[in-house]
Amino acid sequence: MNKLNAMSTFVQIVDSGSLTAAAELLDTSLPTVVRTLARLEEHLKTRLLTRTTRKITLTEEGRSYLERCRYILYEIDDAELALSAQQIKPSGKLFISAPVMFGSMRVASLVNQFLRNNNQVNAELLLLDRNVNLVEEGVDVAIRIGSLSDSTMIAKNVGHVRKVICGTPKLLNSLSPIKHPKDLLNVPCIRFSGLSNGAHWQLYEKDKTHSLAIKGPLVCNHGSSSLDAVCEDLGVGLFLSYQVESQVASGELQIILAEFEPPPIPVSVVYSHAKLMSTRVSVFVDWITDELRKELKS
Repeated sequence: MNKLNAMSTFVQIVDSGSLTAAAELLDTSLPTVVRTLARLEEHLKTRLLTRTTRKITLTEEGRSYLERCRYILYEIDDAELALSAQQIKPSGKLFISAPVMFGSMRVASLVNQFLRNNNQVNAELLLLDRNVNLVEEGVDVAIRIGSLSDSTMIAKNVGHVRKVICGTPKLLNSLSPIKHPKDLLNVPCIRFSGLSNGAHWQLYEKDKTHSLAIKGPLVCNHGSSSLDAVCEDLGVGLFLSYQVESQVASGELQIILAEFEPPPIPVSVVYSHAKLMSTRVSVFVDWITDELRKELKS
């Protein structure tokens, strides 16, 4: 039995939803697909799929094996593509997605630089504060902030960002010292609803979680507008570290309660391994991964 061929057939069956559709996409016969699956299950001594007249369903063992197959097949495709990419100049269109503020502050300039260095490539950059479905929406590469749960995606970690609470020195000097999370209950807070969990901010003290019902003069779903309110002394705000990086560096804002911050949040370059990447996607992923790692390290 050709194990790689059997793995590819198994993955195609799952992705296409039926043995018949898999046979068509693999340009082979239905009996061949049935035999390949049967031999694979016999070799593994376990059932991978539950089949009825209407649908196929992954068993628990099949779901685990599927993820390993995807990873192995991706690594093989990636190794072959890396060799071909050295000889083929990237061309065609890239569709890229990123969060609005991170995209405008970090990603957009990198995309522009990539396009300058690869004049046969053009790009569409979609800045949205929601996780797009890469396959359904035709997105080649996405930059994600947060934990990833979609096992059909490949993710390359490029660094982390922090959740920080900050305010202007003027406001902080006018308030009683803020040394513990509970002190925020008596402080005006600007709530950026795109980041906070409802009207609560969560801070951590060893194994204890403080869920604070914060209050203040403004709730806003836009990061820049929320930040403007904080910079105008209306209250303290909770932001991702990159969003306030320049203001903190200049002294316009001051971070408080750093020792109670939540765990750092991962930033990843994400792309689908449902199909073989084009040279332009492969080259872009490798390049922007390196560039973001440099930026987030600094």
